[in-house]
Amino acid sequence: MDLTHREIFQRYVYAGAVTRDPDAIAALFTEDGVFDAPLAPDGHPLHRRLVGRAAIRDGISAYHQQFHYQGTVDPERSAFVLHDTADPDVFIAEIDAAFVEGDGRRTTMSLVQIFRLRDGLIAMLRDYFPELPSVVPDDQL
Repeated sequence: MDLTHREIFQRYVYAGAVTRDPDAIAALFTEDGVFDAPLAPDGHPLHRRLVGRAAIRDGISAYHQQFHYQGTVDPERSAFVLHDTADPDVFIAEIDAAFVEGDGRRTTMSLVQIFRLRDGLIAMLRDYFPELPSVVPDDQL
């Protein structure tokens, strides 16, 4: 069964931002898949480059353990746009992820992700996300 770019992206978002399940995230990648976060600063709990399902699972798991983010995704206020490219195995996601913090505050984080697929799985995901402390409260947008 061939999945559309939208279906692959939605599965990734569900496994990552919604359920925060490192096993489910890793399962979306090829065995030799790469998660690349070029903007992650030195010392960030999510390393800049994770290669292979096991490293992706372990890296995402460590990130979730070290970063106890209490916000939950607000799907009604979140938005994304997917862009196809000339290569059918590459697409780009522009994302405005809206969260409700543990204290009720609302925030939004904007990011871009580039997906490269192989056989319906993610072979490389380049994730351009801001440092999480720079998440902007909605009243400052």
